[in-house]
Amino acid sequence: EVLMYKLNPNQVTHADLIVGIPSYNEADNIGFVVKQVDAGLKNYFPDFLSVIINVDNNSPDDTKSAFMNTSTDTPKIYISTPPGTKGKGNNFFNLFNEMINLDARACVVVDADLTSITPEWIRELGSPILNGYDYATPFYSRNEYDGTITNNICYPLIYGLLGYDLRQPIGGDFAFSINLAKYYLKQTWTKTTRQYGIDIFMTLNAVLGNFECCQVGLGAKIHKPSAPKLGPMFSQVVGTLFQSLILNKEKWLAPIEVKNLPLFGAEILAKPQSLSVDYKGMKSTALYEFKINQSILENALRPSIYNRIKSMYASGKLNIGTQLWTEIVYDLLYAYSTTDLNSHLIEAMKALYFGRVVTFIKQTLEKDHHESEQMIQNQAKFFFKYRSRLTRRYEYKKAVA
Repeated sequence: EVLMYKLNPNQVTHADLIVGIPSYNEADNIGFVVKQVDAGLKNYFPDFLSVIINVDNNSPDDTKSAFMNTSTDTPKIYISTPPGTKGKGNNFFNLFNEMINLDARACVVVDADLTSITPEWIRELGSPILNGYDYATPFYSRNEYDGTITNNICYPLIYGLLGYDLRQPIGGDFAFSINLAKYYLKQTWTKTTRQYGIDIFMTLNAVLGNFECCQVGLGAKIHKPSAPKLGPMFSQVVGTLFQSLILNKEKWLAPIEVKNLPLFGAEILAKPQSLSVDYKGMKSTALYEFKINQSILENALRPSIYNRIKSMYASGKLNIGTQLWTEIVYDLLYAYSTTDLNSHLIEAMKALYFGRVVTFIKQTLEKDHHESEQMIQNQAKFFFKYRSRLTRRYEYKKAVA
């Protein structure tokens, strides 16, 4: 569907292993990433036919030239969506089609803004797929304030409802098999999937489709940090996550056990990048968003929960701990599936999400990285422990109906 413009100067028609680099305006760093990828392919997969593919959104900063002009031993292909068609998911749509086109066995994807990538990342991500796994997600040290959507929504929900202990479900650096790529193309692609929802779409479909998953230790992730943004990313990721969970609720309404996935690669994690957080800005955003979304939240949350939140936001003393946050997320997911609030609900959730992030910052000011990480993992366990808060509401609804 997404038409494309393609440069394939080496006329590559088949590859065993692809490394894909999605981009939009990454001319300043993509050359560095390409060099690391090329070294990784040369050093660790010399006997495989490999190709490096940049899937781009027709970047105005000429990412194309920065990519094509980086000298490599591995052949390169540049693919772009048509002018005016943006969306990270559209780049992946092109990448999946090209993988099938080239009949490749494995595809590794790395972010174009990475400064911490080494040639070893290609070995760690590529090897499990070539050895029979279908999906490899990253496991790395990230600053506890980087990836707040992951820490507070994606990770705990996938752990709590699906029982998969996948620490970085939307990490951006991962690998997959051709069978999984074919499966992705068969799924329904919503508007959010074509944008930032793509990472969570990939992880959820790998899990829900019962593909063989593993995690890969990669040291530290250092990149242009995605400090909590209210922008489209939140709505697209959470919207895609909620939609998929609701569509597949028969998978999690049944009792489940937690699956611990194999972890390959670096066991010892490096020190994460430091990150400054705008505590005051986030707090005032939380308060403002609550004011304008109050009536939606009142409709979506149980009265006991809503009243606690209301008095908290009125006093300006935000304190959304793990237990309250678990109740909030499950209430909102239930409301998402039983009302027609839909995208309005996701927008309204931002007020509480920022309140949770602000609380977490307060709770961890005196803690080191390891202790903060422990809190994030304990929160996921909490979501699992209290999953019946959500599941029994569906059972009750069925009984009443």
